[in-house]
Amino acid sequence: MLEFATLGWNVGGVGVLAVLALGASSVALAGFALDSLIEIGASVVVIWELSGAGDERQHRALRLIGVAFVALAGYLSVQSSVGLVTRHHAHPGVGAIVWTALTAVVMFALAGGKHRTGRALGNPVLETEARVTFIDGILAAAVLVAVLLDAYLGWWWADALAGYLIVFYAAREARQIFIVNK
Repeated sequence: MLEFATLGWNVGGVGVLAVLALGASSVALAGFALDSLIEIGASVVVIWELSGAGDERQHRALRLIGVAFVALAGYLSVQSSVGLVTRHHAHPGVGAIVWTALTAVVMFALAGGKHRTGRALGNPVLETEARVTFIDGILAAAVLVAVLLDAYLGWWWADALAGYLIVFYAAREARQIFIVNK
């Protein structure tokens, strides 16, 4: 049920974030939308993995999540760098503030539930996906801070820095998946 709740939230969230990112011209919001796509993929992978059994299936599921994180890190590295070099100014609004704050709360709650369930089941894929959801909550909070700094203090560079924060966490999570879960 936790995976279906995450899936539902993120499916709706991708649409909301896409509209908000385009309207604000925000790298951080666009990156967060892409991260939500990865979360959708991760939820689908976990649902698929939970429907079967076996080490090979778990290994394949973890690698699929890892590849998505590598792609996200690469994309956002380029976009954040371009944003800084060109001094791109995003224009976030109240919708971005409300949505990212709400998403942070929801993701932290779902991550806690997934972690407890994954540990109880002894399922490393569900525990890994709980970390993905927790990171999604951290990223929502980081994007929220960037949006607030940009909207209320005019710190245009906060948008690109939030993009780099997403790169850092995506790269860290990919490394964890590929090195620790060999």
